[in-house]
Amino acid sequence: MIDPSLDYNGQTVCIIGGSSGIGNATAHAFRNQGADVHVTGTRASETDYDAAEGSDLVGLTYHQLDAADDSAIIALRQKFDRLDILVCSQGMVMYKRAEFEPENFARVVQVNLNSLMTCAGEFHDLLKQAKGSLIIISSTAAFHATVGNPGYNASKAGAAGLTRTLGKAWAPDGIRVNGIAPGLIATKMTKVTTDNPQRREATVKSIPVGRIGDPDDMAGLALFLASPLAGYIVGQTIIADGGLLL
Repeated sequence: MIDPSLDYNGQTVCIIGGSSGIGNATAHAFRNQGADVHVTGTRASETDYDAAEGSDLVGLTYHQLDAADDSAIIALRQKFDRLDILVCSQGMVMYKRAEFEPENFARVVQVNLNSLMTCAGEFHDLLKQAKGSLIIISSTAAFHATVGNPGYNASKAGAAGLTRTLGKAWAPDGIRVNGIAPGLIATKMTKVTTDNPQRREATVKSIPVGRIGDPDDMAGLALFLASPLAGYIVGQTIIADGGLLL
């Protein structure tokens, strides 16, 4: 039986970046609770994704979207006449100090930060109409240095700041804006650590709960933040890292 507070029947949810990883797990969490769920990804169609990569698009409505392209976000908005929950889970990172190059820094910031504001602005009217919820996925990188990734770090810190500001600005519209800051979660983006035995072991030792996070850990938090159970929480970015930052 679905807890009435977590019953999303009749609600429409859109997960930007919902084709894999945290976004995909979140999409299925809402779908399992009765929502009509739309997801975006960069590939031409859902058939271009492989379940082995952590992509399960069964039961979801797929839209191709390059989050770096503002015009594409504007076009996506035109496909909706209702939206109750928007989850911005888009993100990218460049390794081997590539983000120290200005064009790469700008690209990462465009995807990880600027596109959040574009998405929020484009869907504001529908979220206001629904008295809905916006959830921004950032990272614990917002709260500590990441020496090799200045673009990722700056963009995630910006995402946490944007969550605070939109939370205050849009609460009078009936829109609750909150965020999630995941620690190390096993996704395609973190394979540089999770697929390296030495890095993985060292990281697990530093996490008090003794394990690397799973995308489902973040999905459950998203269900909570969008629900009436979190009705008095606004503008907060919830750290979910197994105690890593402690």
